[in-house]
Amino acid sequence: MKAIVYEKYGAPDVLQLKEVQKPGPKKNEILVKVRTASVNAADWRMMRADPFLVRFYAGLFKPKKISTLGADVAGTVEAVGENVTKFRPGDDVFGDVFASGFGGFAEYKCGKEDEFVLKPSNISFEDAAALPLAGMTALHSLRDFGNVQAGQKVLINGASGGVGTFAIQLAKYFGAEVTAVCSTLKRELSISLGADHVIDYTKEDFTKGGKKYDLIIGVNGYRSISEYKGALNPEGRYIMAGGGTAQLFQALLLGPLISLISDRKIIAASSQPNQKDLLFLSELLRSGKIKSVIDRRYSLEEVPEAIHYVEQGHANGKVIILVN
Repeated sequence: MKAIVYEKYGAPDVLQLKEVQKPGPKKNEILVKVRTASVNAADWRMMRADPFLVRFYAGLFKPKKISTLGADVAGTVEAVGENVTKFRPGDDVFGDVFASGFGGFAEYKCGKEDEFVLKPSNISFEDAAALPLAGMTALHSLRDFGNVQAGQKVLINGASGGVGTFAIQLAKYFGAEVTAVCSTLKRELSISLGADHVIDYTKEDFTKGGKKYDLIIGVNGYRSISEYKGALNPEGRYIMAGGGTAQLFQALLLGPLISLISDRKIIAASSQPNQKDLLFLSELLRSGKIKSVIDRRYSLEEVPEAIHYVEQGHANGKVIILVN
């Protein structure tokens, strides 16, 4: 089968299209013929080993645990392991295969049964592939780490990317008053997704406007921990759901200290994929309560170009890879 593989860390040109052996499912796995996949920030961070902590997961000097990127997949079950009970060949499914070593940028992917759910018939393979990692990151940041409540004032910094577009919709679903931070060109997108207010970061700094928020979800766009803290109401929370290396280390190192001595909480979110939450999001997608926002589509051969585009940080929603 064809797959995008990489044997060293670096820029997108380390990614190569090659013929590799087609996998076979283990006892608790399904073999999926991949129809579509999607690109996440996790892909280019694994590719570049940025932050450096990636190397302790994937391989210190070169990638060993992972050879093919791609955490989100949607496709059709081709074969099942002997212990699989929820799926059978011919089922259309989608899932987050982050925990089973990525591998979505390939014609076939084996994953654990509990990493997938059935694809609703009224949802396209593209919309399904856009949902898992970004949707669950947004859900866990808001609900589990942010403890979002109806009527709260929620600000989403980096509102127009994959996680941000789902975060706007989910925050509205939970009854919050949502402020989206994005560029001028993405204002209308944020409003169309339900944002009550939009701050154009090219014209206004939300940390200096005097407004306070009960919950801030930081997806993209650099702000220091102290700036985020200053924009929070008493007992407010800042959840780092994405961003650069500096933000990660500030949240991990300074966050616990600030949370200990202050009534405001600084938390680095870590999303753990699970079937229950994916089913919840799938139902919201099926019923039209949320939708996938798709910016561009690329072929499997164009994965390096697609990852480069996402790495620039200007995507409106998700970038989809058309595999089969």
